[in-house]
Amino acid sequence: MADMMEVDSPELSRGLKRKADDSRALAQTPKRIKALDQDVVNKIAAGEIIVAPMHALKELIENAVDAGSTSLEIVVKDGGLKLLQITDNGHGINKDDLPILCERFTTSKLKAFEDLTSIGTYGFRGEALASISHIAHLTVTTKTADSSCAYRAHYADGKLVPAKPGKSTDPTPCAGRGGTQITVEDLFYNIRQRQKAFKSHSEEYAKILDVVGRYAVHCQGVAFSSKKHGDSAMGVSVPSNATTVDRIRQIHGTAVANELIEFDVSDERLGFKASGWTSNANYHVKKTAVLLFINHRSVESSAIKQAIQRMYSTFLPKGGHPFIYLSLDIEPQRVDVNVHPTKREVNFLNEDEIIEVITNNIAAQLSKVDTSRTFMTQSLLPGTKVATISTQATTTSRISQPPSATKARNESSLVRTDPSVRKITSMLPPSVTNLHTTLSSHLDPTYTLNTNREPINCRLTTVKDLRAAVRAEMHSNLTEVFASHTYVGLVDSLRRIAAIQSGVKLYLVDYGKICNEYFYQVGLTDFANFGSIVFDPPLDVQSLIRSAVEIEQRNPPEGQPKVDDGAIAWEAIPKTVTQQLIQRREMLSEYFCLDISEEGQLLGIPLLVKGYVPSLAKLPRFLMRLGPCVNWMDEQKCFETFLGELASYYTPEQLPNEESLSKGKGNSTDAATEHAVTETGSPGETSETSKENDGLTLRREQLARMLEHILFPAFRARLVATKDLLQGVTSVADLKGLYRVFERC
Repeated sequence: MADMMEVDSPELSRGLKRKADDSRALAQTPKRIKALDQDVVNKIAAGEIIVAPMHALKELIENAVDAGSTSLEIVVKDGGLKLLQITDNGHGINKDDLPILCERFTTSKLKAFEDLTSIGTYGFRGEALASISHIAHLTVTTKTADSSCAYRAHYADGKLVPAKPGKSTDPTPCAGRGGTQITVEDLFYNIRQRQKAFKSHSEEYAKILDVVGRYAVHCQGVAFSSKKHGDSAMGVSVPSNATTVDRIRQIHGTAVANELIEFDVSDERLGFKASGWTSNANYHVKKTAVLLFINHRSVESSAIKQAIQRMYSTFLPKGGHPFIYLSLDIEPQRVDVNVHPTKREVNFLNEDEIIEVITNNIAAQLSKVDTSRTFMTQSLLPGTKVATISTQATTTSRISQPPSATKARNESSLVRTDPSVRKITSMLPPSVTNLHTTLSSHLDPTYTLNTNREPINCRLTTVKDLRAAVRAEMHSNLTEVFASHTYVGLVDSLRRIAAIQSGVKLYLVDYGKICNEYFYQVGLTDFANFGSIVFDPPLDVQSLIRSAVEIEQRNPPEGQPKVDDGAIAWEAIPKTVTQQLIQRREMLSEYFCLDISEEGQLLGIPLLVKGYVPSLAKLPRFLMRLGPCVNWMDEQKCFETFLGELASYYTPEQLPNEESLSKGKGNSTDAATEHAVTETGSPGETSETSKENDGLTLRREQLARMLEHILFPAFRARLVATKDLLQGVTSVADLKGLYRVFERC
């Protein structure tokens, strides 16, 4: 028994609780130090440098710019995890350098450690391509100016590998243009934990666009384009000759580009020069946007960001944050660039003094333009006294000027209505919602309105082209008429005519034509940012289309001959159109908020204008026309035709007037009574006809309120009147002309 106890070892008692003496004995035994395998070392280093696809792309962009490129083309698939390709037109890589291209610490930008004090390029360590080759399949195709052909090489674990098993590892000659194309496939294929950490491909693609956008703003003279693999639309597209403001406009939008001010400051004692563009006091967002480049390297600095936020707090309202692009050039010997694996941060001397000089200069620039600041205003009630504020300079100039004679008023030039004056109808409780509730309870399915969708910045070139086409057709005078008009009233709901006044003129407008153009423009302006009308319970798409087909088959549109039943396969239309919509439901949901389930249930339709719901009686025909009337093959034509159909659906329907309704009601009642007496001996259809007429009357009242309180105010705010709308606007009275008539009388 004693011998057995002496032989007993920790290995044999694994899983049992050790005694205190045994633990003390094990702690006294030191563990041996072993060198890690080189493959493990390389993967650890690669994981520190390439954390996400955006970091790999950042390194590749910097290498391309260092190579003297003036054009960069980027293609991304699955957020960069499946494919990340960048093509430049730089000076290329020599064939003799390809065997050591992906070895660690091989670079053409650094020879001695002292060179770090005067480094002027993006890269210097020679670790980017080496790190990528250890965690992805890397292919390099390059051609120099003095080479007769391009060469393609494949890499794995920092070394050349054959394109296919059994072939040579040497670079193979191939056709190619001047420059370099680097293709990264299956990123993190051998680090499954890292690969699983990326939950959303769209989120990684957004980060990639952010990186591309930053360098596209900063790199003057360099063209950038980035898109998803297989897509024709560009996520980012910037020409080489674009100015800094144009680049900001292309990437961050017109709203910020129109409110930028330039700043430029330098100090020889501190050894720096700073320049850039920052937003003025008229622009603010919920989150500070800082594009910071130190010695042309995209970095982050919490100290600079916090200093800018503190400085802007005196200019912006509470919760508002600015946009700033800052390019900071510091003497290389004052900067330490080798402090972060991904080069995201740098250290430089006199940091606090430099930040203070920059913020003071920006504050001075903001103070100069603060006189042009705009504020939201609110209309006052008639009779309210308005306090007038005048500066001392204005008062002095008024005193120095001689008093001018009072001009006689021309009665024929006075505008008789003031849009700022409240009408008596505005003092009544709004009943649009009540009308909607009453009408929907009798005629429409139950629905709810959802307007809480996160805003998306649309960068599709096709949408921008369609918007430009609308602006090119703008009629300035007619746009001014709608921008300054006063709504008079509904004239004829059957012919869709309303009266408006602009200046001293009275117009009759075809609000059907105006609404069609307005809703088309709203579709372009708010593309991919619509609200939604959610149906509960959902509606069956095929049943809706079938009902529209039956009506179309019995009553063809006016002006079109009735088609023989054998000429069109009417029975196949509902199923065919439904399948088309189900196949494209992801695109319809993303771009147009038209939500359709896999089972063919209509979950929701887009909401273009808050407070206005189109006639749901037109919904079946709208869904039916999406099949044959939308060009699904071409992207621009698809957006144009779909938005055209959506605008046609949103346009208010023609409703009979009270006179025609009363005539129709009397005639239909007589006919119904006669038919009922013949068949049953009682007036059986009179009540149904009366209900229909009551519904039409309710809808007409609802439409009148919609036109006055929602649609025409929307026209005044954002309608771009095109030349085609001239046919729908007629001037019927002119105050000056009426005065001349009265004078003759």
